[in-house]
Amino acid sequence: MPAAAVVTLVLTGLLVAALAFYLIWVVVILQGLTDTLGKVTFGVRAIAHRTEPITPIVTDVNANLTAVADALEALVAKATAPDEPVQAS
Repeated sequence: MPAAAVVTLVLTGLLVAALAFYLIWVVVILQGLTDTLGKVTFGVRAIAHRTEPITPIVTDVNANLTAVADALEALVAKATAPDEPVQAS
């Protein structure tokens, strides 16, 4: 076998080995990301579960604040309304 063929085979083998190494490295990194994303998902679900009981409370507070906002708007409208002139008798 000519020397050029041997060199070509060796270089091709090195190239394939390098590509295999980098692909395995990418797989390891992606597995680490999968683990991290699993933990983040678990944490987000735990937060959602823990905050679930406050929904009725927030709805009640929002209803009360709507009534307060309406009353304040009425006060502002009354305070900024032009005064009626006082007529002398």
